[in-house]
Amino acid sequence: MTSARRVHVALRATHIAVCALGLASMVECGGDTPVRPPSGPDTTGVGADVNSGGALMTVFDATSRAFQRPGTSLSSERLAAHVDGDAVFESAFVPSPAPVNPGLGPHYDNISCNGCHTGDGRGRPPVSGDQFNSMIFRVSGAGTNAHGGPAPIDGFGTQLELRAITGVSPMATVTIDYHDSTGTFSDGAQYTLHVSNYAVSNAYMPFPMSAMLSPRVAPPNFGLGLIAAIPDQTIIANATAEAAIAADVAGHPNFVWDTIGRQTVLGRFGLKANMATLREQSASALSQDMGITTSVFPIEICADPAIGCSAHDPELTDAQLTLVTAYIQTLAVPARRNVTAASVVRGEHLFRSFGCATCHTQTMTTGTVAGAPELSGQRIHPYSDLLLHDMGPALADHRPDYLASGSEWRTPMLWGIGLTPVVNAHTNFLHDGRARSLLEAVMWHGGQASSAREAVRSAPASDRDALMAFLNSL
Repeated sequence: MTSARRVHVALRATHIAVCALGLASMVECGGDTPVRPPSGPDTTGVGADVNSGGALMTVFDATSRAFQRPGTSLSSERLAAHVDGDAVFESAFVPSPAPVNPGLGPHYDNISCNGCHTGDGRGRPPVSGDQFNSMIFRVSGAGTNAHGGPAPIDGFGTQLELRAITGVSPMATVTIDYHDSTGTFSDGAQYTLHVSNYAVSNAYMPFPMSAMLSPRVAPPNFGLGLIAAIPDQTIIANATAEAAIAADVAGHPNFVWDTIGRQTVLGRFGLKANMATLREQSASALSQDMGITTSVFPIEICADPAIGCSAHDPELTDAQLTLVTAYIQTLAVPARRNVTAASVVRGEHLFRSFGCATCHTQTMTTGTVAGAPELSGQRIHPYSDLLLHDMGPALADHRPDYLASGSEWRTPMLWGIGLTPVVNAHTNFLHDGRARSLLEAVMWHGGQASSAREAVRSAPASDRDALMAFLNSL
């Protein structure tokens, strides 16, 4: 690390440390407005605890920096790791050889982690001829790999990488075509669903016609350390929750191969709960999104004769991977807002009565995480049971992933969802960003969520507005 870099990191650590100590009333902590310290839970609404990330991992920030804040009580060592991990997360990689940040490609989708996860928030499909900056395409062939996961395709692995370094052809070109489908609420108001179709062309080597393709926009990063801290038995027990069974919407866990631990374990990360740990997920994203190898995934996924595909030493060190993982692990959750507003309180009641809360479980408690007291014993409100649910044929990607079928998805966390337009300047939701509003996302629900969708469709406009007010308060 150069002396200038050391100074930058030291200053940044000091700046964030002041914020973490709750002195935000005297300093502006990197966002558009100061962050106020926690004031405790607000119980005036129905379950309206504003501390979505628990007492120690909730931040009071509703600005464009809301998803990028560290927990408010990190030790100096963990805060320093967070800051240094952020530096790696935001680093722009370049092709080798290079004196700084080498290793990009030969195929890639973006040049930095932050390039996909802008502001640590949600990605979207491209518009007006944009590149696929925050959207990727998983692929796989028939059958499974040796551990029951998706079968890689020779030369493509399990993800299409749509860009390439000079002298190398991108893996393929993907185009999106939309057409609109209209529906009607029971009060006569119309809604429109943006139906997406994808096509692969210009593959750099033969691409199987039978290949399974799954579009994915980048999900938010914040709060994942808390999700990692939820005990396995809590998630597994959600599958036998009486309310879910009674409503015939019970989900089931995914069990996946842990590349680092070399064993099959509970999956909880990724849109299909197909990743076991934050470290593995970070290493996988580095490999598949940027072509950056690590000791976890040391082999480039390509068959191009150009230089760069052959075996070589890992391009990111274990220490750097540890820092990236530490950064993601310690990203806090933004607090709820407007919880006492009459429309929000009513919207939460409707959220429950419509049946949404059966899968979008409000509250869980984390276990004990060694060396991380801020993640331990926290009462959190992710609004997800972290289980797989059949969402029906309209949302199916037809690509199994371990125990997840082609129509099953892990219930997404809803915490912070109302700040998406503030942080990411869009309102695209669902796994591929096809829904252009939260209400449209609800109306895409099918399968086990059909009953909840129909309850919303049958509700008057005032109830729909209240439901949206509640979701935007999260």
